Amino acid sequence: MINILVVDDHKMFVDGLESILEHEEDINLKHKCYTAREVYTDNKLEEVNVVLLDINLPDQSGLDVCKNLIKNYKGIKILVLSMYDEESYITEILKSGALGYILKNTGRKELITAIRTVATGKTYFSEAVTKTIMNGLINKTKEAKKSEKVVPKITRREREVLSLIMEQNTNQEIANKLFISLKTVEAHRSNLLYKLNVRNTAGLVKTAIENKLLEIPA
Repeated sequence: MINILVVDDHKMFVDGLESILEHEEDINLKHKCYTAREVYTDNKLEEVNVVLLDINLPDQSGLDVCKNLIKNYKGIKILVLSMYDEESYITEILKSGALGYILKNTGRKELITAIRTVATGKTYFSEAVTKTIMNGLINKTKEAKKSEKVVPKITRREREVLSLIMEQNTNQEIANKLFISLKTVEAHRSNLLYKLNVRNTAGLVKTAIENKLLEIPA
């Protein structure tokens, strides 16, 4: 038997849940609370398996209620029933330990499925909530990609020239050490300035160090 505690300050909604649950043989509505204070003074919590919890309560956030219940009653599973499908609400409540999140416009069949799923310790999210979570992950991934640094790719010879530049060699000294013409060194330096999007030697050195260019194989 799945013993249920409903925590919601809308009596009409709670009455509606009661009328739905009373027809299920394996689900028993153990108690109803309309405030967080009533939850904490409920002497039947030890017998509860699943709490149907609203986020908005008149005296305390449902998020805090969720955290407190999970901390103090190890066997309790939290299934949030909310009218909000905003990512911030969903993310915070899931971080607090809730196993499920469904919207209040969910149909009877899905509600029962969600209760039974959460009671076994598995997670359950309504389709709209899942969509919100996925969209949030996609957006975060896109933002992360935008902020990622693209490490410039340089050739083996450009790396050799860059290394000698960082050792404060002049163009002629680099040419002599690499056995190439001065004109070729100047071309490599010009390519490096363009690829690394910098204007001078100081910029080359700074970018090379920040991106560890001399450590990356060509």
